[in-house]
Parts: sequence; C-alpha cells; structure tokens
Amino acid sequence: MEWLVVILNFIGQQILNVPAYLIGIITAVGLIALRRNAGQVVGGALKAALGFLILGAGATVVTGSLDPLGALILAVTGAQGVIPTNEVITAIAQEEFGAQSAYVLTLGFVVMLALARFTPLKYVFLTGHHMVFMATMLTVVLSVGLGDDLSWLVVVIGAVLLGVIMVVMPAFVHPWTKKITGNDTIAIGHFGTLGYIAAGAAGQAAGRRSKSTEEIKFPQGLKFLRDSMVATSLSMVLIYLVFAIWGLIALPLDEALAIFDVADAGAFIMAGFSLALQFGVGVAIILYGVRTVLGELVPAFQGIAEKVVPGAKPALDIPIVFPFGANAVLIGFLSSFAGGLIALGVLAVWLNPVFGLALILPGMVPHFFTGGGAGVYGNATGGRRGAMIGGFVNGVIITILPAILLLVLGQFGFANSTFGDADFGWFGTLIGLSLRAGTTAGIVLTILIAVILVAAAIIYQRKVVDTGWVPGSNRDQWIAGIKAEEKAQLDAEKARKAQEKAAQKPEQ
Repeated sequence: MEWLVVILNFIGQQILNVPAYLIGIITAVGLIALRRNAGQVVGGALKAALGFLILGAGATVVTGSLDPLGALILAVTGAQGVIPTNEVITAIAQEEFGAQSAYVLTLGFVVMLALARFTPLKYVFLTGHHMVFMATMLTVVLSVGLGDDLSWLVVVIGAVLLGVIMVVMPAFVHPWTKKITGNDTIAIGHFGTLGYIAAGAAGQAAGRRSKSTEEIKFPQGLKFLRDSMVATSLSMVLIYLVFAIWGLIALPLDEALAIFDVADAGAFIMAGFSLALQFGVGVAIILYGVRTVLGELVPAFQGIAEKVVPGAKPALDIPIVFPFGANAVLIGFLSSFAGGLIALGVLAVWLNPVFGLALILPGMVPHFFTGGGAGVYGNATGGRRGAMIGGFVNGVIITILPAILLLVLGQFGFANSTFGDADFGWFGTLIGLSLRAGTTAGIVLTILIAVILVAAAIIYQRKVVDTGWVPGSNRDQWIAGIKAEEKAQLDAEKARKAQEKAAQKPEQ
C-alpha cells in the first residue's frame, strides 16, 4: 500500500495544496459541463489559475513586507512567546504525520463534495492551503487523543471532520458574505470564519449610525487618499517609520541594522520606507488577482452548479472580499493588531500565571489577512465603527484561541508556533477536549460534533440564509433615510437656485 500513500500524498501536497491548480481544475470542469470548446476550457482554466497565482504573488509581497516589521516590533518591545504561523506548524507536523494528513485531506475533499451534493449546504471549499492546514491540525489532535495504534481511525474521523467543517463554516458566515458582495454567487472558504462572524455581529451591534469606511471624505488637499493603494501605502509608511526610529533609539545599532540587513542608519530608515511601499504594491496585486479569478471562476461555476453539484457556490479565500472595502481592510488590520496586543497583555497578566496559557505574540500576516477581512465584514454591518470594533474583536479571538489550542496539540504544544486563525482554535480545542473522555467516548463525541454541526448548518441554511435574512438591516434603513434627506436638500437647493435665476431674468 506504499504506492497508494505516495499517490495520495502527491495529490494532497502537489495539487490540492496549490490553490491555483485547484481553481484551474474546478474552472475547467465547470466549462466542460457548460459544453465549451477545448480552447475556451484551456484558456479559462489557465486564466483562473493565473489569477490565483497573481493573488498568491501579492500575498507573498505583503508577507515579505510584514515579516521584517513584525521582527522590528518584537525587538523594540522585548516581547517573547509563540507566533501563530500556519505554514510553520504544518511543516513541523508533516515530518511525523505527512502520510496520515494526506489521506485525511484527500478523503475529506470527497466527503465535502458528497455533503455539497446531497445536502442543502451547496458550498465547495476551494482554498487549498487551508485544507492542508486543517487536515494537518485534525491529524495531530486526533493522533494525540487516539494514539498511534488507531491511525486508520484517525484518517476516517479526520476526513469526516474536515469535510464537515469545509461546508458548514461557509454556510454560517454566508448572510454577511452576501451583504458584502451584494449577491449570492460566491462564499468564503477560509478558516478565520468565527472572527468574521464576530466582526459582522459586532458591527451590527455597535455601528447602526456609522457611515461606510468607503465614504470617508478627505479634505481637498488630501483627495489623493481616496486612492486605496496610496492610502494603504502611506499608512504603512507612517507605521514603519515610527518603529524604525524607535528601533534606532531603543536597540544597539548593530542589532537594529541586522533586522533589515543594512549597513547604516540612513539605509535602515529607507529600507523601512521601501518595505512600506512594497506592502501597498502587494495589496494592489491581490486586488487585481481577485478580479481575474472572479472573472473566470464564477461563470464557469455555473456548469458545476448545473451538472456536478447543483446549486453549488465556490467558497474562496478571504482576499476575495478586499475589493469591497479597501479602506476597511486597513482599518481592520490595524484594529486587529491592537486587539492582539491587548489580548497579549491579558495573557501575560492573568491567563498565563493562572492557567498556564502560552503568550501568543501578534503575527503581522494573520492580523492583516483575517483582520482585514474582519474589517470588511464589520464595515458591511456597522460602517467605520464596525470595521474598527470588528477588527479588534478578531484580534482578541486569534490571540486567545491559539493559546488554548496549544493545550491539546501534545508535543506540538511546545513548538514555537501554532495554528493561528480562529476556526483552528475553537474546532481543534473542541475535538481535543472531547477525546480526553476516553477512546470510545471520544470517538462518539467527535462524530456527534460532526453530526450536530451539519444539522445546525442545514437548519441555519434553510431558516436564515435561504429566507434572505440581511444582517444590519436597521443601519440600511438609516442610510436610506440619510440619502433621501440629502437628496431632498439637494433638490430644494436646485429649486431655490432655479427660482432665483428666473427672478433675475428681465421682463420681456
């Protein structure tokens, strides 16, 4: 059976682990189902794959500009602890659980398609790298709970849990996603979903009288800030320069220069300036990649909806919503980072001494992607206030939950990294704690969790999503009233000017 492990590992690691390939395959299947000719199938699949590669290139640029900033912040603040990085902890775990996680990943994808085909949860999760992260985490947690003697059961249960989580989470967040996009064509397939739901709910509760972040009116001299790329880059320039100057003051010169790998203080300042501009470039690349993917994938998905999984919706990575709130992304990112710092303080002062929870340091990359997404969700229901509060709530969530998750990761709980996004935290902890009831009871509880999640999601889909519930409808009515009032004032002003003009005309 070694050959089968090799094949499944190849499929899981070399195909399903690459979102661009997966998106291209799905697009090709959809176009074939729509009876497009060979040229259209190949062209559409390649363009969709290229769009995702463009998105990934933008993410790489963003990550490359944020990592030095994170190192600088940690150096000047002196914080020590665990930095949640999905890629790092996955790479560590793959050395021991690579074969099992490949089985879980492949079979879990099949379970997801079956659930999408035969239940009302018509979501096809297409964020390949997050599939790999979740498959790895479930394999580790189940292996710790069940032991090495039941590796086959780890694969079976892990596949079921993976398939379930990939269809239920897009369903739970879908009303907010529809609110953002304005239609029902795409869903979100990203395991930061709890943070996005919390952000949307927080925005709905706190931002009923707050205008959208995208309606920020800049003074005449600051009109250039209406360009989201310029505004984002300028904000990062200010952040980088503040910490760069702080670093030169607080750190020994050699230690500070080593962070950016430069020779002198002038080069250090300009390196920070350059990295900030690279961040803006990365965000612009991401937005272009998103538009390219949507332009090819959504039409092709009609074929899958009609033939393979009737009514299916593609569940895509979180940057898909960034174009719907460029200002909200930046606000959410900064607010999420602030929430992470506050939560780190709570861990240091209370939760670490009392409960032994690890100190989770704010990672710039997870705070940008999940915090930016949370900002968009918060803005959709609560405007500027919602974006700020939603991002802040997300920052607290992705700091506290990873600390709790470490308790059920066994030996991997002592690594210098962990899984960072919200759904890894709550789902992994729930499964891990269930397995502490004993082997038989733990198995029953994990299967029961899967059943409850599917049942709850089906009920939610039918009673909430399909009935057209719109989060933040009270704010929508307020905004409609404001616009109607502004229109009435504008019409009255036009009428007044018309009367004045008519009165000034000489009598014939």
